[in-house]
Amino acid sequence: MYRRLMEHLTTAVLLLDDELRLRWMNPAAEALLAISLGRVKKHRLPSLLAEDDGMSAVLAKARDDQHPFTQREVRLALFGGAAATVDYTVTPLSATELLVEMEPRDRLLRISREEALLNRQEAIKVLSRGLAHEVKNPLGGIRGAAQLLERDLDDPALKEFTRVIVEEADRLRDLVDSMLGPNQVTRYEPLNIHKVLERVRTLLVAETPGVTIERDYDPSLPDFPGDEAQMIQAVLNVARNAVEAMTEAGTESPSLLLRTRARRQFTLGAERHRLVCEVALIDNGPGIPESLEETLFYPMVSGRADGSGLGLSIAQGILHQHQGLIECESRPGHTEFRLLIPLERRHD
Repeated sequence: MYRRLMEHLTTAVLLLDDELRLRWMNPAAEALLAISLGRVKKHRLPSLLAEDDGMSAVLAKARDDQHPFTQREVRLALFGGAAATVDYTVTPLSATELLVEMEPRDRLLRISREEALLNRQEAIKVLSRGLAHEVKNPLGGIRGAAQLLERDLDDPALKEFTRVIVEEADRLRDLVDSMLGPNQVTRYEPLNIHKVLERVRTLLVAETPGVTIERDYDPSLPDFPGDEAQMIQAVLNVARNAVEAMTEAGTESPSLLLRTRARRQFTLGAERHRLVCEVALIDNGPGIPESLEETLFYPMVSGRADGSGLGLSIAQGILHQHQGLIECESRPGHTEFRLLIPLERRHD
């Protein structure tokens, strides 16, 4: 009876002997560790993991001291290349039996990370709009005063200075407008994401012939409500950012992969969606400096000397308008931006 109950638990449960060999585990543990009990029974649990983040020592200590231990957010690397973050508790049942309970944390950690990202982006949006208002008003006054002054000046050399004031005021106004992102109203129409990606690919091939652009599309993806022009801008901003990073770093054989996938029952922020479109842009460039990872989508933040720092911020803003978001994972030689867009719209 008790075994039947444990077999239906969503918590992973494993039973080990005093040599840390696996005696039994429930289906939730098989799914978490991506192994079947029949194949690995009587194998030592540490031998089933590529990396166990100190779990072996904790299991041995619990066995020797006959005392339960709990560890939080432990990263387990599996031999298939996957990884899992878990909380686990090891409880000695006897001198020869250890009970291990594992609770996966990856989904909760990702939800927490995405909620924090959304909150930061909303705060940035409010700050940017307030800043834009405070900057644009005096800029208009400066520009107008310079134009009036130019009318009363007879010396052409002095008029040159007023023209500089007007041009610089216009440049700052355009910069502020860029910080706010697209100012046109979002028009939601049935959108084919592969049409967007093909347009972006065509532009990139024309601009940067030295970069290999590869495609890996899921043709089963349905259309979703979106603004085609804005989505092209969002994808193009992310793609250009990747291409420029590879070019500036002198990456050997630079390549960019455009990949689409459907994600079912996927959570964005705190909301669960039945179906989500994932657009991944993967490059083999130098990676993103660790110092920029937390502020990557902030306006005016750039890892390049001549970068404006607006491309990724604008792209994230466009995704928010489509109730999605952009995630990023990076290491040297592999940077992956994932644009996640719900395939059904929420009716607010």
